[in-house]
Amino acid sequence: MTLALALLAAPASGAQPSSAAGSLGAFTAHYEADWKTINIGTSDLELKQDSEPGHFIYTWTITARGVFRLYRSQVTQKSWLSIEAEHARPEKYHAEDGSSTVSLDFDWTSRRARGASENKPVDLQLKDGTQDVMSIQVEVMLDLKNAQLPKTFQILDNDQVKEFLYSQEGAAKIRTALGELDTVIVSSQRAGSNRILRMWFAPSLGYIPVQAERSRDGKLEFAMRIKSLKN
Repeated sequence: MTLALALLAAPASGAQPSSAAGSLGAFTAHYEADWKTINIGTSDLELKQDSEPGHFIYTWTITARGVFRLYRSQVTQKSWLSIEAEHARPEKYHAEDGSSTVSLDFDWTSRRARGASENKPVDLQLKDGTQDVMSIQVEVMLDLKNAQLPKTFQILDNDQVKEFLYSQEGAAKIRTALGELDTVIVSSQRAGSNRILRMWFAPSLGYIPVQAERSRDGKLEFAMRIKSLKN
């Protein structure tokens, strides 16, 4: 489930970014995950520093509960990335869902991404700014903070580089398990696709996403809503 999104936006009206918004900080966010109107389990996002300064590991895990464990008990995506000049640069990506895996290495010297997607070899050219489906979220948080988001991104998804389009949908004050928050709403959509991903970023929390909804033809498919946050 691609979470590719980005949008040029300022803090929501009346919101004052905290010190957390002034830098990229480690966090662990816990969400409830719903498929349409049914709770299917939990979702977790974790950004932590790697062993080298300026290098991070960003992980997304969905853990199913109840009968949904019969389909996939856990889905994990992980991106190893560096931060250079306030931009995210992916170095390695790995995803697995119990039945298939995707592993990619980003060689910026040769400008190639190599690896395997569901047992098929991958060897693709990299352009400046290309992201994987996880590192793009970090790039969005950085760009929102600096008010310098482009309208499109090239994102390596499985074995293809895809272009995603972005648009601003305004600001909203929403009720969450963390309290009432001013948020910036951003949406992304692959050109020609009928799926739209919307995410609500909280400037006061350093633009950490606090809510996400994916819809197809205007009908809600998947949603995440934050339940707890640790910095």
